[in-house]
Amino acid sequence: MSNKRSFFERLTGSVRIDDDFEELQNVPRPTVRGGQVQPSGNEGWSPEEMDGELTVDMYQNSDAIIVKTMAAGVKPEDLDISISRDSVTIKGRRESSREVNEEDYFYRELYWGSFSRTLMLPAEVDVEGSQAVEKHGLVIITMPKINKERQTKLRVKSN
Repeated sequence: MSNKRSFFERLTGSVRIDDDFEELQNVPRPTVRGGQVQPSGNEGWSPEEMDGELTVDMYQNSDAIIVKTMAAGVKPEDLDISISRDSVTIKGRRESSREVNEEDYFYRELYWGSFSRTLMLPAEVDVEGSQAVEKHGLVIITMPKINKERQTKLRVKSN
């Protein structure tokens, strides 16, 4: 088999198991501290230093680009959504209540702290016509597409 990696493999950093099985044996594995995954080689790393990344669904219909994300546990007024003609950024912070002692946890998988996500949009959008709604933790951002083929006739006025 060829040693040349495909475009997808170079882009994502993935490897073929059959070609690189021995290399995978030597990859450092992340450790878990206090229920939080700590990347290998980052001594002194703490989850508070990094923003979590939101998972999103982004799709289009004939009129708009729609982004959906779960922001459960975050008040709508604590979300910061910034839209430009070609990107959207969602930021926020999910606060943990300190009702349980650290040593009393069996599992600690929920993400608490700052999060953000910036998405490049596949088409230009109307920033002023965009809207966001939240229902039961699901945030839906609707951004109308700019119709570049729309034309209007202008009347020439005389002064």
